[in-house]
Amino acid sequence: MIALVDCNSFYASCEQVFRPDLWNKPVVVLSNNDGCIIAANKQAKALTHIPLYEPVFKIKKVLGENGITCFSSNYTLYGDMSQRVINILRTFSPLVEVYSIDESFLDLSGVCHTTSYTDYGQEIKNTVFKHTGLPVGVGIAPTKVLAKLANRIAKKKTSETDQVYVIDSEEKRIEALKSTAIKDVWGIGRKHAKRLNAVGVVTAYHFTQLPLHWVRKQMTVVGERLWNELQGDPCIDFMTEPKPKKNIGTAKSFGKRLENISLIEEACSYYIAEVAEVLRSQKSCATYVQVFLHTNYHSKTDKQYSNSITSTLAIPTNNTFILITEAKKALHAIYKPGFRYKKVGVCLSGIVPEQYVQGNLFESQNRYNDARLVDTIDRLNSKFGKSKVMSGSIGTRIKEWELIKEERSARYTTQWHEILTIKT
Repeated sequence: MIALVDCNSFYASCEQVFRPDLWNKPVVVLSNNDGCIIAANKQAKALTHIPLYEPVFKIKKVLGENGITCFSSNYTLYGDMSQRVINILRTFSPLVEVYSIDESFLDLSGVCHTTSYTDYGQEIKNTVFKHTGLPVGVGIAPTKVLAKLANRIAKKKTSETDQVYVIDSEEKRIEALKSTAIKDVWGIGRKHAKRLNAVGVVTAYHFTQLPLHWVRKQMTVVGERLWNELQGDPCIDFMTEPKPKKNIGTAKSFGKRLENISLIEEACSYYIAEVAEVLRSQKSCATYVQVFLHTNYHSKTDKQYSNSITSTLAIPTNNTFILITEAKKALHAIYKPGFRYKKVGVCLSGIVPEQYVQGNLFESQNRYNDARLVDTIDRLNSKFGKSKVMSGSIGTRIKEWELIKEERSARYTTQWHEILTIKT
């Protein structure tokens, strides 16, 4: 049996954990630069006139009238809370696949033998809540796809399931399939759902009644796996170790429009330092550095310009300083004065394992292989906090270009000076 543990309204729930005054009250989390709503708890979702992804400036009055508390995105807090949940889940099963920041699969084979699966699911739910304050739903079934369906039922029928639902019989499997629209099945995209609806497939049950050869022909091996999983035949493997990323990039809008190339350089350097750290954490090196730059497409008054460029490194590397040097060269090649820029972004690609990097006859290998400096910086930042030691190219004017985050909560679990204080 496989369990899917999914945190309820994860971003909003993380904010409420440290704000008891907001329990059972509507809470929403905003996107970068406080642009639009990207997450909401069930109390906020119940207010149907407050849609997700709506620009905040359009509904600011409505938010105030409904007593909704808004938070800027606090990814440092969300990432740490997610890791705490994962650590707890690993005490319930030796095989845990982290599917996303708020979802994980657990292989319960040979684990749950002293109690029922429902009781085990309740124990998981209660333990996570006890140690983190985060509510979760638990779906348990013979396959991953069925576990996703079980989790959906657990959350949809809370009064009946108490956030835990187990598909452990043929009757429950058929019932779950018949009550699930085909568009809501994990792995069925919009195009496939439309195609299946056209041939009379409305529910997951209808899908399982299709001939396998038709599914294989129309939906390739991916559809065949879904069909088998819905039949109760597991065929999607567990991935306890994430695959190395093939591309690593980041791009964030500036807090204000920038014309100064030196400020854009600092932002570009900061982003390169971030992605280079990820690159080193998976023990890889990058062959290509892409930089892109653009103005605000939605502005009706600003002149518009966008461009991107990709540089090829002589030797693949994960050295922050070399990558920053190449990125700055690329930025200067595409920058044009006279424009108000909204965003700069970077992307590392051509990623190869660091032990298989091929040298270059015309380049000094020591320049690329001497990792002592960046290793020391990584260890210092790991001990004393992110960006405590960084390249001088990043500068000290981050507040002039960083994201707007006026409503960001404290990073309660990772920063000593932001730790929660209780007044008695």
